[in-house]
Amino acid sequence: MSLEAIPPMVLVSGRFILSGCLMLAGAVAARARLPRGRELGLTALNGVLILGIGNSCLTVAELWIPSGVAALIVTTSPFWMVGIDALLPGGQRLRAATLAGIVIGCIGAVLLIAPQATGVAANSRLWWAFALLQFANFSWSFGSIRQIRLQTQSHPIVNGAVQQLAAGLAFLPFGLFQLGSLSWQPRAWLAALYLVVFGSIVGYSAYVYALEHLPVALVSIYTYVNPIVAVWLGRMFYREPFGKMELLGMLVIFAGVAVVKHFSRPSAPELD
Repeated sequence: MSLEAIPPMVLVSGRFILSGCLMLAGAVAARARLPRGRELGLTALNGVLILGIGNSCLTVAELWIPSGVAALIVTTSPFWMVGIDALLPGGQRLRAATLAGIVIGCIGAVLLIAPQATGVAANSRLWWAFALLQFANFSWSFGSIRQIRLQTQSHPIVNGAVQQLAAGLAFLPFGLFQLGSLSWQPRAWLAALYLVVFGSIVGYSAYVYALEHLPVALVSIYTYVNPIVAVWLGRMFYREPFGKMELLGMLVIFAGVAVVKHFSRPSAPELD
């Protein structure tokens, strides 16, 4: 809904600069410890990977495909987290059962987007969006694992504020380039405000807090909820299509994620 009036990079940059500034102002007022030095630099970099690249790719992809389909494709992110964790020093080695779950999830993703690929133009848009969202999944997962393994003395919500501001500033040049395409539509700006409050300040703060206190497999359960909410909102506001094949793809993806979670152990807490 925000994209009806706000260009993608303006939305990403403005959203995270605003939420990051508000949260850091609260942290300073509460005299919370702020990250410094190397900790600050690595935390900011992780924010660019998770929020900057991850959300930018998602925002652009939603110009090409329905939001519900985009959210369902993003449910493959646990596969990336498991694979990246296995490749990094100290991570858990991939097992046959885990690989089987990844294959199941990939099959589900194909089932998910196949019904939408009905013509040459549609096919091109959908497969480009699929590839872009897989890159978003990679960046989000890699940044999340890096943050889990980063030794930090600051509160995770403070780290989340730093990450949001860093992501917003990193994409500010791209946002400035698109400023000329802004328009005034009240519901689009209200939707952007919703993203600032519930997506960034509330939602991402909960995510970074959970990353520090719960195993990766348990944290990534949020991917089960996002598609359900997105599909419901897409149907309610835009009457976006969701048929039997999309439902089958969703169920297969969920089955693959369940297999991966069942046969995966929490990753190592530190990376030096």
